[in-house]
Amino acid sequence: MGVTDVICYLHFLIFVVIVMQEKSKYIPVNTLPAGIREGIIIGRTSSNGLPNAKEVERSHRDNGHVFILQEKGTTHIEIDFQEHYLEASSIIYIHPDQIHRVIGFENATIISWIITSENLQPEFLKLLETLKPVNALPLKNNILSIITETSSLCIKLFERKHEKLFDSILKASCNTLIALVASQYLVKSKSKDNSSRFEVITKAFKSSLENDFTKVKSPAVYANNLNISTPYLNECVKNTTGHSVSHHIQQRIILEAKRLLYHSNKSVKEIAVELGYDDYSYFTRLFAKITGMTPLAFRSKNFD
Repeated sequence: MGVTDVICYLHFLIFVVIVMQEKSKYIPVNTLPAGIREGIIIGRTSSNGLPNAKEVERSHRDNGHVFILQEKGTTHIEIDFQEHYLEASSIIYIHPDQIHRVIGFENATIISWIITSENLQPEFLKLLETLKPVNALPLKNNILSIITETSSLCIKLFERKHEKLFDSILKASCNTLIALVASQYLVKSKSKDNSSRFEVITKAFKSSLENDFTKVKSPAVYANNLNISTPYLNECVKNTTGHSVSHHIQQRIILEAKRLLYHSNKSVKEIAVELGYDDYSYFTRLFAKITGMTPLAFRSKNFD
């Protein structure tokens, strides 16, 4: 469970937690119940030490977009098998697709919020889709001040639970807050040279990859969908990210395979088919080539 979930689930106690005691065919999802402040929750808390609930420790997805603003101390979280240490003053965004859990706190004070997709302005939702995945983003004092003040206003609006008039204001204010955060990620990712055309194409490729990775494995198909040549697509992606188109395709497939191997009890064959591989043995060889171990060895090594 991510840090935002720790706050919202444990301190506000208004989440409905879908917890699976044993591995099932589906990855656990924690969801905001209908009618909870129009699908928005936000708060500030302080924590130190290990999580104090099993629900906090177990890995899961959320049915909303998670944001964590680290004001003081350190928060240790895991997102899609990568550990992150959030130091003051920084912020991180976690997409609903990403699996995450909190590992611990060290004199941490954080502001965190979750907002469901239907409550995001369409342009902001589209922007967040292009950003994922991201690392924690350090904030300069002037930017931190603006984001903190805006989030504090959102907290005050969230706490006025009996005034329905404030729901629309809360929604608009939280969208403003998210726009501020997203703008900082855009500044961070902005190229320092003249390769803006490369970046545009790379973003388009990544968006297409996210939608089609279980069906499309060929760089040529992605290039054709973007109306460019395969060599040019590869040039754009490699210039922007340092890796080839094939690398990104394989890494996205392997990430999803890891998610399913670790968080579900689906067989390797079922996972292979779900990811678009009718040839089970080929999928096994690909997984081993990329990770250095077979799917079953990965599952055994990481079994709870």
